[in-house]
Amino acid sequence: MKVVLLAGGLGTRLMEETEARPKPMVEIGGKPILWHIMKIYETYGYNDFVLCLGYKAQSIKEYFLNYYLYNSDVTIELERNKVDVHFSNSESFKVTLVDTGLTTNTAGRIKRIKKYVQDETFMLTYGDGVADINIKELVEFHQSHKKLATLTTIQIPGRFGNIEMGENGEVEHFIEKPQGDGMWINGGFFVLEPGIFKYLEGDMDDIQWEKKPLKEIAEDGQLSAYKHSGFWKPMDAMRDRIELEQLWSGGNAPWKIW
Repeated sequence: MKVVLLAGGLGTRLMEETEARPKPMVEIGGKPILWHIMKIYETYGYNDFVLCLGYKAQSIKEYFLNYYLYNSDVTIELERNKVDVHFSNSESFKVTLVDTGLTTNTAGRIKRIKKYVQDETFMLTYGDGVADINIKELVEFHQSHKKLATLTTIQIPGRFGNIEMGENGEVEHFIEKPQGDGMWINGGFFVLEPGIFKYLEGDMDDIQWEKKPLKEIAEDGQLSAYKHSGFWKPMDAMRDRIELEQLWSGGNAPWKIW
């Protein structure tokens, strides 16, 4: 089963990092967050990736074209123009790099990789979020529900603490950043059947995957939700990158399941 990664967005809320490189190439612990996402899937035996490229696509292409060099010891003899690459244990990634357009929206990007997934079930997620999700359980959940699409849904904590007060103003109960108000949100990590491509017909270049195709799939009763109650974190802004880096450097990265 192939894994499709949306890796073409501009990442405007992380402009401090993405002015020079695409958002999926922003590093956590010296490795692009894209690498971290791929390692999650590889842990469960899924190592065949299709990357939807756009903004600064050449940066991602160059990374994988030179991946073996980046992750190996190298001896370079400048006078003889000779390079010896010493053996290194590398990931078993198979990566198809697809330029899906500089400004294409997510629905259009998915449509453009149809020929690479053909008539097979495939997985899809965003190129900027990590989780300690059990991919095996996710796939089994999708297969048991027999829908065209399964998304992973998560509950995020509230932004502010909850305070319950008595009549005289005394605090009776306080919870710092409690679990959300019961709302479950889209956390990516989709499993999709090839039948979803019928919802991507016509011009999709300006259409967001979640706004039209996914909405229509849900309205047709073809969308199921896998609840993930563990760790999940998107890298939307610089504070998120700092938090992820601190977790990794402190040896407390929940998504490091390999």
